[in-house]
Amino acid sequence: MKENHKNINTVYCNSNAWESLKTTLNKLNPSKIFILVDENTKEYCLHLFLSRNLYNSEFEILEILSGEINKNIETCLKLCNQLSEQGADRNSLIINLGGGVITDMGGFVASTFKRGISFVNIPTTLLSMVDASVGGKNGVDLGMLKNQIGIIRNPEMVLIDTEFLKTLANNQITSGYSEMLKHGLIHSKKYWNEVKAIDETNTEALEDLLWKSVLIKNEVITEDPFEKGIRKTLNYGHTLGHAIESYFLENTSQKTLLHGEAVAIGMILATYISNKLAYFPKETLNDISFHILKKFQKNTFDDSAINEIINLLKYDKKNDKGKILFVLLEDIGVPKINCEVPNPLILEAFDFYKNYK
Repeated sequence: MKENHKNINTVYCNSNAWESLKTTLNKLNPSKIFILVDENTKEYCLHLFLSRNLYNSEFEILEILSGEINKNIETCLKLCNQLSEQGADRNSLIINLGGGVITDMGGFVASTFKRGISFVNIPTTLLSMVDASVGGKNGVDLGMLKNQIGIIRNPEMVLIDTEFLKTLANNQITSGYSEMLKHGLIHSKKYWNEVKAIDETNTEALEDLLWKSVLIKNEVITEDPFEKGIRKTLNYGHTLGHAIESYFLENTSQKTLLHGEAVAIGMILATYISNKLAYFPKETLNDISFHILKKFQKNTFDDSAINEIINLLKYDKKNDKGKILFVLLEDIGVPKINCEVPNPLILEAFDFYKNYK
């Protein structure tokens, strides 16, 4: 069994993971169990969960609409009302079955309902497996601003079963692959070379590297659980990536970008800025840009869009005393935190992205 202990949080991947969940449920002996799903995980994933015959009592189903647009405090209030109406008490348990929106929001609801009830995360997307599965971040968006409200609190356990990946469209797989590429960039040249070489749509080939990504993130958050230092490196590409994602959410006339698609752009921009401010090698910048754009379709940004995106940076959670702070790289595996970046250089980075061939 692949298993990873950190504090009270245990992540299990594939072999024997379901047996471990059964053990956890028996140990907790919850008064009621609620399963949080959206319409997609209800249709494609719930039957796999229920087929495991994990517990000898009924599960109550909580359903929300899918998509980042619904990851807000209003949805949380509806869920809290449902929990209250269905008799949830402090010994109840929520099982979050879904992608990052479900695990982020379900964890937040569980952490705040009756001042905190137990929860378990079962991520069903690659993105949530390699990103949301570790670290205990729970929260919701404030309008179109990403993850402005939240709490750090670990689930009782996390169950990763790559069987769920077979329910995903390729663009959802590629979105999660973006976070694995990020882990490679902040961790080591060895892992970057492994990740960039795989076919991310091959579930069997993906499993070992998926687990390596989980371990890389776990190593970082164990050292810095509350993001005072090294944990900030996990935000590589996310400062501009989140702003780009928020911009597309806000401008409904444009196609919404998946989180990983926005972060992929953010990583190219951050690597260009790293070349200018942290002497990141130009040849490696080109290699990274080539491999990311081989996987992710290029988007166009006019001057108005870029200005809006830059304006959104002021809401980034890493900011300090009004300063917008970036994670940059001196080389692959050599991150540098708390870097100030002037706006003209951000504009240059967008030009590089636009003109890269």
